[in-house]
Amino acid sequence: MAQLEQQDPIYRTSPERTYKMMAIMLGICIVGGAIFFGMWDYWISQPPPVSMMNIETEDHGGDAVVATGVEIPVSLSFVESSDFRTLAFNALPGESGNNPTITANVGDKIVFDVINDGVSFHAFGVTAAEEGFEGIFPGSEIAAATNPLKAGESGVSEFTPSEPGTYYYICTVPGHRMQGMVGEIVVSAPGAKAEAAAPTGVSHDLTLDFVESSDFRTLAFNALPGEPGSNPEIRVNSGDEVTITTVNAGKSFHAFGVVSNPDDFNSVIFDSAIAAANNPLKPGESGSVTFLAGAPGTYYYICTVPGHALQGMQGSFIVE
Repeated sequence: MAQLEQQDPIYRTSPERTYKMMAIMLGICIVGGAIFFGMWDYWISQPPPVSMMNIETEDHGGDAVVATGVEIPVSLSFVESSDFRTLAFNALPGESGNNPTITANVGDKIVFDVINDGVSFHAFGVTAAEEGFEGIFPGSEIAAATNPLKAGESGVSEFTPSEPGTYYYICTVPGHRMQGMVGEIVVSAPGAKAEAAAPTGVSHDLTLDFVESSDFRTLAFNALPGEPGSNPEIRVNSGDEVTITTVNAGKSFHAFGVVSNPDDFNSVIFDSAIAAANNPLKPGESGSVTFLAGAPGTYYYICTVPGHALQGMQGSFIVE
């Protein structure tokens, strides 16, 4: 019998070792479960397997797109309701600035500066699909559903449309578009001139004051960057009457105008000028102008004194 046990040994353990191993395994399960459920938002953001997705990236336009040289900067932030049921860009539904519509022409470069101001994970892209999160145009992506932006993170991307039509900027995390994170990009044909609408009878009274930092290196309207109300986005409809009043609250000279190109202080449109670079508002002086918003498009209001727009005195003036 002893010889048999020596050839085929029987391994035994004690109850204490068994209990210890069970405790270790239970601890591993508890820690693993905590990690898994702690990253629940991330796991549910994963797209279905590639084999189950019908991913198509359309080539909109067989010919190479001709760049217009126009660059449209767009700032977007992911925002969420407190119960996380409603998602959006910039503001929740019913609030000013919710999911802003972007207007452009074929060949314009739209530059997106996107930040995650929410608490969950998000990603960004542009698609022509009317629903879902497929067909994202290469180059328009910021992060991805499998590697999303965490809270506070940001990114920049570009989209140059090659065909007229309606496109959509979305959160590419599955389900988030359906919860409200989607906005339109309306693209006109190259060379197509948008028509101004007839007067709508709607009036807007706006105040845009010139302000300066103490060292004069940073200029802005209403408030300095980082302060509430700095360079507010203006959004009106074509044909609306707009009255803008401004006070030179700084120590230098300033003038005002809505322009088609923020880098060209001579591209003032809509007869929107207040003073001029060669006859500006002095400190403490004020001015006012009333005009009709013309053809739909993305324009800019700036200080038309050379160099001041580059120092920060500019904001978006969007006509829908």
